[in-house]
Amino acid sequence: MLQSIFCGLPLAALETVEAAGESWVSMNLIMAAYLVSGILFLLSLGGLSSQESAKRGAVFGIVGMALAIVATFYLPQVGGSPLAIGMMVVGGAIGLVLAKRVEMTAMPQLVAILHSFVGLAAVLIGFASYLDSSHVLVGTERTVHYIEIFLGVLIGAVTFTGSVIAYGKLDGKIGSSPLILPGRHLLNLGIGLVCIWLGVMFVGSETLAEGMWPLLGMTVLALVFGVHMVMAIGGADMPVVISMLNSYSGWAASATGFMLHNDLLIITGALVGSSGAILSIIMCQAMNRSFISVIMGGFGTQSASAGGGGEDQGEVQAITAEETAELIRQAKTIVVVPGYGMAVSHAQHPVSELAKRLRAAGKTFQFAIHPVAGRMPGHMNVLLAEAKVPYDIVLEMDEINDDLPEADVVIVIGANDIVNPSALEEPDSPIAGMPVLEVWKAGTVIVSKRSMATGYAGVQNPLFFKENTRMLFGDAKASVDGILAALGELAPHGKSKQTAGV
Repeated sequence: MLQSIFCGLPLAALETVEAAGESWVSMNLIMAAYLVSGILFLLSLGGLSSQESAKRGAVFGIVGMALAIVATFYLPQVGGSPLAIGMMVVGGAIGLVLAKRVEMTAMPQLVAILHSFVGLAAVLIGFASYLDSSHVLVGTERTVHYIEIFLGVLIGAVTFTGSVIAYGKLDGKIGSSPLILPGRHLLNLGIGLVCIWLGVMFVGSETLAEGMWPLLGMTVLALVFGVHMVMAIGGADMPVVISMLNSYSGWAASATGFMLHNDLLIITGALVGSSGAILSIIMCQAMNRSFISVIMGGFGTQSASAGGGGEDQGEVQAITAEETAELIRQAKTIVVVPGYGMAVSHAQHPVSELAKRLRAAGKTFQFAIHPVAGRMPGHMNVLLAEAKVPYDIVLEMDEINDDLPEADVVIVIGANDIVNPSALEEPDSPIAGMPVLEVWKAGTVIVSKRSMATGYAGVQNPLFFKENTRMLFGDAKASVDGILAALGELAPHGKSKQTAGV
């Protein structure tokens, strides 16, 4: 049929039609691949919503991204470019090496620095898109594209420097205390107003040179704002900062998709941006904070001694690993509350062995996870999953808090602020109103810490001085190893093998 239609056309015209047909088929295949990738990303997010399906969700995400990358190389503007392929290979090799070298304790830092790369990419693509299209587009199409460029560069610049500062705070290269400048809110407002003015100038520009200076001016201001925004946030709010920057990186990617007319980037960026925003809200609710209050300056803006946190509260009662093992041997219900200290000491594996041994002996053993434990959302869940801890004994704060009074022994490993009763008992405390794990209601609380140092929020913890609290000083991994050695093998119902049947 096609032959009969085109039989009267010149050969050159037939070749043009044939090329157009092939291009049409190729673009439709690419769009179909992008659609499948988008569906896989949605399935990935659905899988990551629970620990049981997280591995399946990760696989969906990997397959979706691989398909998207392959399809992208068939785009006409890419055309299997050797340069693009070479950069992909180099970047992939660097990422693989870094992923293998990074310890689980440094995962928050890795996430933060990866967010910065997304932001920087959005800035560079924005400038490249402006230089490439400034003399091509006209009218409404040009105005819309300029708005896309301006917003993409703005969000990308804030994400870039904000993520770099977050990395520095998480890695200890920058102090966790908030930087409170005089008139900081007016400074932020001024930056915002100037950026709006520059945006109007940029969209209304008629030449490349005329539009370049407001774009550059806004970029500098956005970079400064990113630094100031995260520097003003206290250390205890860093989990929220990580999820917030995750959201920013998603919106930056979505803006890049608009600039490049890439539907998959728009979809993926929107998914990341919205999920990061939702996660930030969940984190704030877990700390009884508003998202705006975190952005305007987090924990630490008050004096660390507020509410009497710095005054002498009495003597602590120390305990040994052997004494802890005896308490565990006599207990029926044991709960472990992990914190960042567990990650630092790599204690998750001996803790997993402790759980396995006590459950085999017929004891009730559970983990209590606070939403902001560690340095990023889900940090403790990842550590426990790495140590092969069964998902069904890992409970969130809302699931287990009411059951803590029934626990015979609660072992707090490297956690501080998330078990601080000041949040509920001291209205003037910097962490007042933050929901915490109410471990002090248990029969006995064992706190494994290196020292009496305060947590990331810089607030003293009255839990350490309560009558039913015992301090197990030392490295968390060494302490748990000591407990395991003293505990020995347990027979069912808690009787040691040496005494079973006597």
